[in-house]
Amino acid sequence: MGKGQVSKKDSKKKPAKTMKEKRAAKREKKDEKMKRGLIE
Repeated sequence: MGKGQVSKKDSKKKPAKTMKEKRAAKREKKDEKMKRGLIE
């Protein structure tokens, strides 16, 4: 384990969306599809 790995860890960028946000968006999309399916 050299110094190269340490700097790599620090430079790792944060994700644009957290896992919670991603899951919430996915759930919303799923619900929308279900509602549309019931209406038609």
